[in-house]
Amino acid sequence: MTGLVQSLASYREFHRDHRNVLTHALGIPMIVLSVEVLLARPVWEFSGIVLTPAIAANVLAALWYLRLDLKFGLLMTALLAVFAFVGHQIAQISDLAWLGGGVALFVIGWLFQFVGHHYEGRKPAFVDDIRSLLVGPLFMVAEGLFALGLCQDLRNKVEQGATQTPLRS
Repeated sequence: MTGLVQSLASYREFHRDHRNVLTHALGIPMIVLSVEVLLARPVWEFSGIVLTPAIAANVLAALWYLRLDLKFGLLMTALLAVFAFVGHQIAQISDLAWLGGGVALFVIGWLFQFVGHHYEGRKPAFVDDIRSLLVGPLFMVAEGLFALGLCQDLRNKVEQGATQTPLRS
């Protein structure tokens, strides 16, 4: 089982209920955007190169995704770049938009997560494995592709792997 299949299958075990997956489809992008917004404000310049905590976090996440799977890693890197751009734009509006918007997105996104896990009847996956915080966005991208009828071989492998993954509660 590849790292991608194993990661998605393990995450799938905690996300079987369609209501939970739906709340994650709303909440995870909100959380990712909130992190981008909140980490976009501190700026460091080194010899004309601008660096923010958001850029540093995105580079590390992109490297993890690329190590897991090249194609999905490239897709996740592109999506992170889009979220970083939008987060940077929001962070430039005003202090209130930056902090208030970032915190509001974060809190509402997590509320969606916990409502979903109430439907699921299981704790969030990150409680057992902190890497699930990175797998969540990847899982939602994969679910979106599956819903479009794409990557069906991967979907089958994830479903098969999920039924073979020991349950962690």
